[in-house]
Amino acid sequence: MSTAKILLVDDHAQLRSALRMILASAGYSVLEAMTGEEALAKVEKEGAIGVILLDLTMPGMGGLEACRRLRKITQTPILVISVRREKEDKVEASEAGADDYLVKPLVSRSFCRVFSAAENGGKFKSIASV
Repeated sequence: MSTAKILLVDDHAQLRSALRMILASAGYSVLEAMTGEEALAKVEKEGAIGVILLDLTMPGMGGLEACRRLRKITQTPILVISVRREKEDKVEASEAGADDYLVKPLVSRSFCRVFSAAENGGKFKSIASV
């Protein structure tokens, strides 16, 4: 069981709640942010975070800009979670500093497998195969 802190950045409360339950049941400590601005503030305040889960479409600062700014201040793995499924979206996320890209809706078993790889510093097929 892990004790890593996870930062979940998404403006949809229901998705945050569902992911928080999945991650908490696996032993993770989950921090939440609704915007890119909140995510940056949490990273600066909290320090060591194991993985950042980042939506692309949010009010205020979008996910790509948040990813760029987060990458400037941390080497924490960034896992994009988005409804956008085009190749160009994955390429943009990778260029912004994302380590992987998962398309919503997420299936809990595959999410946990990919998430575990992210936590352990792995590179992923979804971006690597683009």
